[in-house]
Amino acid sequence: MIPPQIAFWRNLRDLPTAVNLSAFVTGFIITLVGYTGPLLIVLQAAQNAGLSAELTSSWVWAVAVGNGLTTCFMSLWYRQPLFAPWSTAGAALLVTSLVDYPYPQAIGAYIIAGAAVALLGISGLFGRAMKLIPQPVVLGMLAGILLRFGLSLFTALGSDTTLVMVMLVTYFVLKRLHFRAPIFGVLIAGMVMIGVQGQLNIQAVPVALTIPHLTLPEFNLTATINLALPLFILAITSQYAPGQAVLQGAGYIPPINGVLVMTGVASVISGFFGGHGLTLGALTAAMMTNPDAHPDPHKRYSAGVMTGIWYTLFGLFGTTVVSLFATFPAALVTVLAGLALSATIMSSLANGLAKPEQRDGALMAFLCAGSGMTLFGIGAPFWALVVGVLVNLLLNGRKAADTKTNSS
Repeated sequence: MIPPQIAFWRNLRDLPTAVNLSAFVTGFIITLVGYTGPLLIVLQAAQNAGLSAELTSSWVWAVAVGNGLTTCFMSLWYRQPLFAPWSTAGAALLVTSLVDYPYPQAIGAYIIAGAAVALLGISGLFGRAMKLIPQPVVLGMLAGILLRFGLSLFTALGSDTTLVMVMLVTYFVLKRLHFRAPIFGVLIAGMVMIGVQGQLNIQAVPVALTIPHLTLPEFNLTATINLALPLFILAITSQYAPGQAVLQGAGYIPPINGVLVMTGVASVISGFFGGHGLTLGALTAAMMTNPDAHPDPHKRYSAGVMTGIWYTLFGLFGTTVVSLFATFPAALVTVLAGLALSATIMSSLANGLAKPEQRDGALMAFLCAGSGMTLFGIGAPFWALVVGVLVNLLLNGRKAADTKTNSS
């Protein structure tokens, strides 16, 4: 077996012959999907928390450039199409939770979550960790966290009915036509509409490289419980687990422990500049693992490298991206974010409620997380996990124990 460090240079040498037009285009499309969907959640979280343009631009730089460089490195290291995006579910959590903590404490929580991911990879206990909390409970919590984004699709109708209706119709028409990136089409339709309405002012958008802002962390127990713990759990369950399944479905043997270490270390580094965590790609990553990205599975890693290069280039101009989206009406950004997360909400609810014996725990987690409640200074996502697990144990604990005894 060739050592990874030697294989890295071999794969880098082979890259020019592995790259084709499909890999190049796939990387560009994945980047556009990320910038017209998940990035908006980051921008909403930053806006709700009252972060300055400087800190917001640094956050975008940290997750985009961090994603790009980590994706390139992992794809070359393992010769697999490995994608390291920021956690969309984690960003959604921060939309409501970040406002409650000083920014340095949030940075400390990001670093703790990243370090925990890396330690999990070093320990090799990923499989055991996944069994501690039932998957339906986590999916219920995730759907509850994202609920407000789905509801905002309709609350936005009152602010600009025509714009919202055009964007909604465009999205579903493009889905009916099996368009590869419907969110990108929705963005174009929305920009055309606000241009017609005279609300598009791209002349004021500066084209400038981002200067990342280093923030020294503060470590706080409450921030660790309310931010770091949910970020860690959401990353493991909503990103790494399905991301591993996507790779296995495409015929690859995912190096999950190595990926955990690499993304965890990258998360710690990017955390100092505002990045809330890099993970293993799941749904979007499926675009680079199928034959459309490259007909040869052995050369498909080139799609990962191309995606990483595109993300790095876009990320270097984080200030420009933040300024561009700042010129958009609130309704446009709200609808884009809601549509980008609609598939996640749908799959979370469907899979969380799929098993009748675990529906109660998943439902309670969903309702608790969606309520936005706070108890003893600890936020709803943590209590959603507690309530969901307790309900699941109360209803299924004895049954699960009996099943385990009988099987042995």
